[in-house]
Amino acid sequence: MSVWLNIYYIVILAWGLYYFYSSLTPNLPWGTCGNWWNTNRCRPEYGFDIAANISAACGTNSTCFSLMNATLRDPKSYTSPVKEFWENNALQITDGLHDIGEVRWPLAFTLLIVWVMCYFCIWKGVKWTGKVVYFTALFPYVLLIILLIRGITLPGAIDGIKFYITPNMSRLGDSTVWLDAVSQIFFSYGLGLGSLVALGSYNRYHNNVYKHALIVSCINSGTSMFSGFVVFSVVGFMAQAQSKPVSEVAASGPGLAFLVYPSAVLQLPGAPFWSALFFIMLLFVGLDSQFCTMEGFITAVVDEWPRYLRPHKELFIAVVCILSYLVAIPIVCQGGMYVFKLFDYYAASGICLLFLIFFECIAISWAYGANKFYENLKDMVGYYPCPWWKWCWIVFCPAICFGVFCFSLIQYNRLTYLTYEYPWWGELVGWMMGLSSMLCIPGYMIYKWTQTPGSFEHRLKILCRPDIDIKELRMQSIGGIVSKANSDITSL
Repeated sequence: MSVWLNIYYIVILAWGLYYFYSSLTPNLPWGTCGNWWNTNRCRPEYGFDIAANISAACGTNSTCFSLMNATLRDPKSYTSPVKEFWENNALQITDGLHDIGEVRWPLAFTLLIVWVMCYFCIWKGVKWTGKVVYFTALFPYVLLIILLIRGITLPGAIDGIKFYITPNMSRLGDSTVWLDAVSQIFFSYGLGLGSLVALGSYNRYHNNVYKHALIVSCINSGTSMFSGFVVFSVVGFMAQAQSKPVSEVAASGPGLAFLVYPSAVLQLPGAPFWSALFFIMLLFVGLDSQFCTMEGFITAVVDEWPRYLRPHKELFIAVVCILSYLVAIPIVCQGGMYVFKLFDYYAASGICLLFLIFFECIAISWAYGANKFYENLKDMVGYYPCPWWKWCWIVFCPAICFGVFCFSLIQYNRLTYLTYEYPWWGELVGWMMGLSSMLCIPGYMIYKWTQTPGSFEHRLKILCRPDIDIKELRMQSIGGIVSKANSDITSL
């Protein structure tokens, strides 16, 4: 699953880099109509006087006045220049998945730049990556604080923040809300993607993983909440400027970053500066997640075949980056947004992610044994973690994953993008991408079962309740860390 994630997630950064470049102008290109990508239905979101335009077009003709008034006041009769820049300039989107269109070379170039940045962030190993993280992880906080200070000083900001923090209980009956919520938590914490396990293998055996897990969880959730205040303070300002409720201008997914926020900054003095600041922040936040997931994948593969790959790790990373870039080319074609939605919905989040997390919990808490795992943690950190976590491993996390998984299947809706409904063969491709990760669990289980000799009871005991020698594990951990460290130092 991390392979699919590495391929499509970085495309968001390519879009962000394209918008950052487009912001380096005296006037933002999505602020006005009349550009080559605009249509006759384009109408500015701000400063458009309907009455004046009707009078200029119709004069004293009452019939014309009635028709023009009904047309111009109907939101479906026009599109904003922000939306037309996104769809007709950045994406040049086609009619559907069946029409992939041509490669958008500007996006292909920005995607190449982001992949080069990602490569040089991880090419020297985890020690080099750790140094890079000091900048890529901390610098976005500086930008977020600047954007928040600017956002909360705008009129209408409080309305956007109230909308952000006020729950809408009626939405709890929608399975999509639950699916998006758990996907956001799991993805934010890096669960089910292998990155935490792979990067954690560099730690000392007695590293206080319990404390660090709590710190990382709090920082991740706090950052997500903090970012919401940054965005929705500006969304509230945008709603007031357009004389609309916040619910009508708020959006989710890519629309929030590439439609709502670009529209909101149009009303700010020095709009290009605030736009560039936002998109460079988006780039660094996303790049941090991207190369951590990449580092996790690279570490897992290199650890599997250390004899062949560790001496040539830099070359191996380059090959992975090049192949990932080539596979992502269809996503930066004119119909690439439809491909992106397939990846996002089926391949690396949602139902697929729930499935993997559920079996991770079952494997640790029920097969290996929660009590045994609890004792292992005590041996590592020197004390027992809070017993609450044992209940989470055994009951709450598997139950939530299983419940949301079933709820999503019961209320399953066909995949759509805006008003476009995906064809059956498109959804089939999506399910195949998802099953390529999900079937690894039963597939590997069957493989290990057939390769393990002995009776049914003997196989079950060996595969589900392995006898682990703690002393031997400590020595293996020390030896593995030393070997990885020597490899990284050599590459540096």
